[in-house]
This record gives sequence, structure tokens and C-alpha cells, in this order.
Amino acid sequence: MIQVAINGATGRMGRRLVVLAGQDPELKVVAALDHEGCGLLGQDAGRVAGEEEAGVPISATLDSAVTPDVVIDFSVQPAVLTVVKLCTERGIPLVTGTTGLTDEDQQAVEDAAQKIAVLQAPNMSLGVNLLFALAGKVARQLGDDYDIEVVEAHHRFKQDAPSGTAMGLIESICDATGKDINKDVKHGRSGNDPRVPGEIGAHALRLGDEVGRHSVSFATLGEEVQLSHRASTRDTFAKGALRAGKWLHGKPAGLYSMKDVLGL
Repeated sequence: MIQVAINGATGRMGRRLVVLAGQDPELKVVAALDHEGCGLLGQDAGRVAGEEEAGVPISATLDSAVTPDVVIDFSVQPAVLTVVKLCTERGIPLVTGTTGLTDEDQQAVEDAAQKIAVLQAPNMSLGVNLLFALAGKVARQLGDDYDIEVVEAHHRFKQDAPSGTAMGLIESICDATGKDINKDVKHGRSGNDPRVPGEIGAHALRLGDEVGRHSVSFATLGEEVQLSHRASTRDTFAKGALRAGKWLHGKPAGLYSMKDVLGL
């Protein structure tokens, strides 16, 4: 049985991870972590998630007597350096789906991957990761005669924009076409300037309780091709993260992605 620690255990995703991991016969939740100022410290993680007691209290630190086989992190950007340091010092593999990272955060993740197995993905959905691959292939085949627009929508509480998934789609397109993600992407659009040929448009919507919606449109005069994905429940991402945790268990140090899990 694979022992799992959930970081960000009181968040929307963290709560579902606690519940679904507890229902998986291959997994056992041995720690539920959140930040020092969390008002739920000491409470049972299962109860916090709205289910039966899990026998695991919410804690700000990982007990030295507990060594999980993998940590699954769905927290917020300011917490990333802490969990990366924890996993590196304790030699624990890390699955992280936290987005909105700074350059310093990202460098810390990549440095950690020199010592431990790290699986990083902006979106753990199996369907979305297939969409990443398809978006790159379509962009490469259609070329610059086709305008590209990426639109994402999430709930009103999401902090980073565009979403990590939208940026993952854009990165896939740039990798496939040789575009520069820092120069060829237009975030939002206003004013009287016409669309620049070859640019990639990126647009973020924040709507109510929207779980996650992404689309990539490729259009030229007389034709449009659209790839899209919509999640109706956070369980989609939680199940993907748990699958990633199982896959990462026992892997050597390195930086992995959901492409590796899916064999893409």
C-alpha cells in the first residue's frame, strides 16, 4: 500500500484528494498538511472534507515519525518552496499541481528534481493532457495562416490568470511551432490595434463556481477548428493526481509530467 501525504489538504482540491485517496485500496493517507495560519489545524482531515473520520489530523508540519511514499501538493504559490524543501530534505517524491509559480519557485522545483522524483503538471486531468499534445500537433500542421486563441474559465476564487492549464496549452503550441511564449502571446485584447499575424491570443474568465473550461480555436478565412475540454467535477483532477502518485512511487530522481504517466 502506498502511503500518501496531501499538502493543501483544506483546499477544494485537497479535500477531494483526502476523500478519494481514502477510498482507494492501493493508497493510505498518512498526513494532511496546510499552512500555519489555517484555522482547521488539529481537526480530522476526513471530517474537514465532509466525510467520516480519516484518523489523520490537519497539521502544519510533517511528523518526523511519518515518512510517506509520496506527497501530493495542491496548495498555493507561496507554499510551494516549503513543500519542495520538505520533500528534498526528507527524500520524498513529490507530485505538484500548484500553479502561478514564480521563476524562483520553478527553479526550486527543477533543482529538487536533481535529488528526488518530482512530477509537475499544471493540470492532472488525463483528458487535458491529451489536449496539450493535440493542440501542438494541430498548430504545427495548420501553420500561421490560422489565428490561434486560447480561452479559459474558472471559478471566481482562482488566484492566478491565465490558468496554468491555459499556459500549458500555449507552451505546447509554442514548442510545436517555434514561437516565443514571451513575445508571441497576447493576453487579453483592447484598443484599436489589429490582430498581429502569428500571435496567440490568451483570455481568462472568472465565473461563479466554474470548475474548469479550456478551448483552443484555430481559424482562417472560411474555417475554424476548435479543441475543448470542460471539467464538471474536481474529482477529475484529483483522480489524475492520485494516478500520478502511484506512477511516481519508486521512480528515480527526475522531473516528470503527466505525459510520462500517459506514455505520450
